[in-house]
Amino acid sequence: MLLATGLGSGLAPYAPGTVGSLLALPIWWFLLADLTLVQQLAFVVVATAISVWVVDRACRAAGVGDASAFVLDEFIGQWIALVAAPKSLLWVAVGFVLFRAFDIAKPWPVSWADRRLSGGLGVVLDDVFAGVLAAVVLHISVVALAT
Repeated sequence: MLLATGLGSGLAPYAPGTVGSLLALPIWWFLLADLTLVQQLAFVVVATAISVWVVDRACRAAGVGDASAFVLDEFIGQWIALVAAPKSLLWVAVGFVLFRAFDIAKPWPVSWADRRLSGGLGVVLDDVFAGVLAAVVLHISVVALAT
């Protein structure tokens, strides 16, 4: 349960998903940002697989399909949004806002995963999609501003 709740960040009384995403940022900054693209992707793939398992077990133990307290999926989505992002406060902030916007608005395919999949896979996969959408927009922005 400690992992599923994002080290307890999901127990925040207001906006637990946002709090979980915020806690994911320093982890990315200190553990992932200086890794190569391949290392970051490998980490995210392994972390995603572990998260599906952890969240699935937590959902079963709690007897719920998804609980707002389970925010490990926000960590995964936030890290995906920042894969290969420049290590700067500006781009981390942009990645955070983009991920939260896609996670909350749930455009397709985020909404599809949220509605159609269940268990740990469903809980995590919608955040994976939100993270991928955020990463695409973030990298387009980085390239556009660099030219």
